[in-house]
Amino acid sequence: MEKKQAEGRKKIDKMKRVIADKEDRQITFSKRRSGIYRKAVELSTLCGAEFGVLIFSPTGKAFSMGHPSMEAITNKTLYENPPKNDGTLNLVEAYSRLRLNQLHQKYTELLSKMEVAKKREKILGKKVKNRRKGWWEECISELGMDELEQMATKIQMLYKNVEGRVNELRNIRASSSSLTEVEQKY
Repeated sequence: MEKKQAEGRKKIDKMKRVIADKEDRQITFSKRRSGIYRKAVELSTLCGAEFGVLIFSPTGKAFSMGHPSMEAITNKTLYENPPKNDGTLNLVEAYSRLRLNQLHQKYTELLSKMEVAKKREKILGKKVKNRRKGWWEECISELGMDELEQMATKIQMLYKNVEGRVNELRNIRASSSSLTEVEQKY
């Protein structure tokens, strides 16, 4: 059985014919142009190279891209002298370096916070595993009569303590509201 070659990426013949259909030709041009730009930017980023790319479309329209700028590249190529630096390029580079350093610092801080959070999660996980259940969390159906009576006594004591605290807070609130009423009269 013969394998069919997919329509995607194919080997380009050395003597490739021009694409007959204008629309297909334009689509191919756009895709390949963006691929060339991507590769040029990658080369510049990885190696610190300066580049200039000038491409004319089948319709005659010019497309250009350069780093640090197309003007700088053409001046360097044609006149063998770089354009006068008015300081904006250095300012842009300095800002880029500053921003990159800030982002790197933030990234480092976030990494350290994430490590702390992971350690804390581990510790909390161990605490949850080792945590003893409170008397109120025990399964009542497994308790005997003596244990149930002890639990009932504890619940009654808890209820009295809560009721006492609620009454205490109500008295404080009532006394403070009566003081404000007296203060408002005078």
